[in-house]
Amino acid sequence: MSGPVTFASRAEEDAYWMGLALVEAQKAAKAGEVPVGAVLVHNGQVMARAGNAMVGSKDATQHAEMRVLKAGAYAIGDSRLPTATLYVTLEPCAMCAGAILHTRIGRVVFGAWDDKAGMVGSVHDLLRHPKLNHRPEVQGGVREQECGALLTAFFQGKRG
Repeated sequence: MSGPVTFASRAEEDAYWMGLALVEAQKAAKAGEVPVGAVLVHNGQVMARAGNAMVGSKDATQHAEMRVLKAGAYAIGDSRLPTATLYVTLEPCAMCAGAILHTRIGRVVFGAWDDKAGMVGSVHDLLRHPKLNHRPEVQGGVREQECGALLTAFFQGKRG
């Protein structure tokens, strides 16, 4: 993309960027990874995009969110990303929610809810805990059916 992308509404913008995160999730699935994808956006431009890479790297910290947060920090030369938005196809886990808080992301948008490990409202809500000094804006359920269907199909394929 050569320049910033503009949208008529926030809902349209969220759906667009989540579509790019879905592409990353599909790539992860083809690589045998749990199909979660993430895109980090700043001023209408993609700073980073990635899918899960835990299996291939043999590193449990290689969640899609962790990968884009790290790449985004390197891209701007700062560990804090307060004006960026993180789009991820699955509700972040505790590890990723912690990293989101430490990078001071301004906004988090996710697709499918995770009732087993989600830490942005399902199991707990780390990102909006009242005692924390940073609480990003959060929007869940964006393109939820598509994000959830990708995960369901992946795990059904694993169970045979």
